[in-house]
This record gives sequence, C-alpha cells and structure tokens, in this order.
Amino acid sequence: MTRDDDAAPVAPTGVDTEKPSAARIYDWFLGGKHNWAVDREFARALEKQWRWVKPGARHNREFMNRVVRAALNAGIRQFVDLGSGVPTAGNVHEIVEEELEPGDTAKVVYVDYEPVAVAHAELILERHDATDWAGIVHADMRRPKDVLRHPETLRLIDFSQPVCLMMMAVLHFAGPHDDPPALVATYRNALAPGSWLGLSHMSFGGQTGKDADGLRWMVEQYRKTSNPVWMRDREEIEPLFGDWPLLEPGVVNLPDWRPVRELRRDEEGARPFAWCGVATHP
Repeated sequence: MTRDDDAAPVAPTGVDTEKPSAARIYDWFLGGKHNWAVDREFARALEKQWRWVKPGARHNREFMNRVVRAALNAGIRQFVDLGSGVPTAGNVHEIVEEELEPGDTAKVVYVDYEPVAVAHAELILERHDATDWAGIVHADMRRPKDVLRHPETLRLIDFSQPVCLMMMAVLHFAGPHDDPPALVATYRNALAPGSWLGLSHMSFGGQTGKDADGLRWMVEQYRKTSNPVWMRDREEIEPLFGDWPLLEPGVVNLPDWRPVRELRRDEEGARPFAWCGVATHP
C-alpha cells in the first residue's frame, strides 16, 4: 500500500477549492489534511461562535474508531458508513487496516451525497490502494433503497452476513419530515442477525447558558442552508435502535462509550452535546 499523507492535498478533477466544503471543514476539525485555506477560515469562524465544535468532532470520530475495533473483535468484517464525508483522519478503512492480521479481510462502504466528499473519497481510496475492498457510494442516506441497492454496495457487502452499520453524526440532518425512526428501521430490517447499528447524534443535552447559546447559533446557521440540522435529546434517540438490545454501556455521551482515555480539561465541556450507542441484531 502507498501512503502519502504528509503531501499537500490533491484536488480531484472538477472539485472547487475556492468555496468551503462541509466535508473538508469536518476533516480539519479532525486534524486531517484534505482541506484548503477557505475551509480552515470557515471552520475557525464557526469555532469562535461555538468553542466545542472541534473537540466534539474528535469525540465523535474516536467513538466511531472504538465501534469499528469492537465490531472487528466481535468477528464482523463488513462495514457501511452512512454520511461518511472525506474518509481520512482515522476513518473506517484505516482502522480496519491497523487492526486486522495479515491474511484477514474486511469490506468497507462509505456513503455520502455531497459530490465533493465522493470525489475526495475516490482519490483517497485509490491512493491507498484500497479500491478492491473499500468503496464510496454517491447517495443520500435518507433514501435507503438507493444505498442498499447501489452496485458498489452490492459488490462489497453480503447482506446475508453480519454488517456494522454506522450513522455517525448524520441523523441530525434528517428532519421530522424524513421520519427518522422509520428511516433507521428500514436499514435495520436489511441486516442479518449478528449485525450492529452504531449511531451518534448531536443534542442540546439539557444544557443552558453560553455554550448552549453557541450551539443554538450554529443550528440557526445550518437552518439557512440546504442542510438544516435538527437537535434531538436522549428520549428521542433511544427509540431509533428499535427492539435491538443495546450493547453496554447503553446510550451515553460520546466520551463515555467504552472509553480508552481520560478527557483533557479543555475538551470536557463538549461532553453533554451528543449521545451515542450501539445495538445488535438478535
């Protein structure tokens, strides 16, 4: 495999690097290198209004990493990541490569509806020589049939075998009109026994004061775009797992799902603003 992570990012053909991209902004929050000055400028402006956006993004990515490792340890070898963004800075295929023994194999499907994220993903997977076992599907996760029946999905995923389906910080882009419980149920119903569903979701977490006001400002900015954000609390998130049993420790804040490190004082304040959990198909 060839890696060139220290090189300057290469812009895929047709991708505009003069306008900020949500996928590349998130990449910068995670410490990734697939972003440009325009993305970093926008991200820093956002960070000024809500100081927990960067640690919150990293907590979400660390949760995803722990879920992938736990699924691998449980014997799962198929992963579908909905709303994946740019697959860099410790994303699924990188964790799989780190954890698997030589000769062991796994399959990964990333899904994103943003063309810029798909273009970057294609380039990254090609540069990492991973296209035989990892792919990107250009589809909206709110249309499950488009995802589940996509040729790239069917090339890589055997739905008669367990799958780890991940909805990481993506369901807050599904509004009430999208019927999130029914949406998630459609995906659950497509999976074999032994499959896992891991999801995380932004929330006000019952908080008030300056930090909650900053998050509320951020939500209001998104409501003015084509990608509005909808906050939900724990009582609305738990039912998304349906009747699947939750793995320990249940629905908790991001840093509290099987933690492997102590939080620093300068990131502790992000804890209340997202919930997460993992359930398994009985």
